[in-house]
Amino acid sequence: MKHYRTFLAVVALTLATFVPKDNAAQSITELDRSVKAVAANSDMRHSSLAVSVYRVADKKQVYAYNPQQSLIPASMQKVFTTAVAYEVLGRDFRFITTLAYDGTVDAYGVLNGNLYIIGGGDPLLGSYRYRQTVADSVFDAWHKALLRNGIRQIKGTLYYNQSVFDNKNVHDNWQWGDMGNYYGAGVCGLNFHENMYFAYFNAGNKIGQPTSIDHITPNITVLRNVNEVVTAQENSGDQVVIYGEPNGILRTYSGTVPRGAKNFAVRGAMPNPASTCANMFAEYLRKNGITVAPLTKEIATVPKNVHSLLDYYSNTYNILAQYINRTSNNIYAESVFKFLGYRRYSKGTFANGAQVCYDFFRRNGLQTDGIVVDDGSGLSRCNLVTSDFTCNLLNRVAAMPIYKDFLTTLSEVGVNGTARNILSGKMPEGVKMYVKSGTMKGVKSFCGYCINKKGDTYSFCIICNNFNCKSDVAVKNLEQILYHIASMK
Repeated sequence: MKHYRTFLAVVALTLATFVPKDNAAQSITELDRSVKAVAANSDMRHSSLAVSVYRVADKKQVYAYNPQQSLIPASMQKVFTTAVAYEVLGRDFRFITTLAYDGTVDAYGVLNGNLYIIGGGDPLLGSYRYRQTVADSVFDAWHKALLRNGIRQIKGTLYYNQSVFDNKNVHDNWQWGDMGNYYGAGVCGLNFHENMYFAYFNAGNKIGQPTSIDHITPNITVLRNVNEVVTAQENSGDQVVIYGEPNGILRTYSGTVPRGAKNFAVRGAMPNPASTCANMFAEYLRKNGITVAPLTKEIATVPKNVHSLLDYYSNTYNILAQYINRTSNNIYAESVFKFLGYRRYSKGTFANGAQVCYDFFRRNGLQTDGIVVDDGSGLSRCNLVTSDFTCNLLNRVAAMPIYKDFLTTLSEVGVNGTARNILSGKMPEGVKMYVKSGTMKGVKSFCGYCINKKGDTYSFCIICNNFNCKSDVAVKNLEQILYHIASMK
């Protein structure tokens, strides 16, 4: 009997090592089961999956699955850009576009000299999003600056300068299928109207019938359009892909718009935004009584003897960062990314922006093995991160003064931004989850913070590459992992 009791005690002790001691351990066990179930799913079994979860308070890793595997993050890359910019530029930073002139103004209001639009990389200049940023508001402010300085006629040339950034609007590693579309428009030193235009389509009466382009805004007269778009079923949405070189005037439209659609808006990448800005401003001046030469010109270097008429300020970086992370705006992200390079290395390039990020990582003790920063938005498939690195960066940010502002840029699950519909109706009560997601063909990622009922904060990162299914199916699978992270005790 004694030996039997000893045997039972040993069995009980052995079983105890496999039974979770508390709710927290049970949560980790359930998370692990979920991750492995997703990895074994027929839609995902050929994919690469990485998951990391850390407790922010003590920076302790509480769960890991392939945490050191280098994977493509897609738009999740923007968390690095925004975090670095909060520290390097500051929440109140504003881009500046300068209107200036050289020469003299005579008693008759004639400027015997030239007018200059000097770009500062502002991605909101001429944007439709705010009343004060639309083209007419910007041009009105510039027009009034001329009138205040007694200028009624310009004898010289209207020049535009965009040398704050290099002349490579798009990255070498972006894909051809992205670059003609608004999200792949790239950035330049003088951005305008978010470097995009709207093409408005009228659909046919039957499925498969050709469509027509009703009109384009802004009115880019040099644009040549080849329309191959046909009519699809009702409510099929925008399935148009636009092909075209970054500064080329040819745009080819392929895909479908819904039957019955009239003036159906599709966004394309604007060719040469800086030139468009200067030409439209010249036309605005002529319509408002100020004569100016018909041809505008780019100038590589602004003369030293120019006089400033007006410094036009953008919205604050803190506002821009909301768009970068919550709505995943590529143009804003790359403008900030290149300006980081300009601020630190006197030239806004993709390489210099990346170097500023690496500097930030090293300064904050983050190991960059397996990390490649190729651009600021995540459009490049050459960007590589690990789930472990991402969590470590989020942990560092949580301990910095920038954390409160940074957190507001992330989408709150079930509430706003790109995370509005994630875990719809499934979020545990009293839990808040803040997310930046990433999506491209074969790529889905999530990272951010989860705050449980007790107020404990966890950083997390999920990256999946090369799945076989559609993106929305991959999201449904990965939502299982997000749910178990949200359920952690």
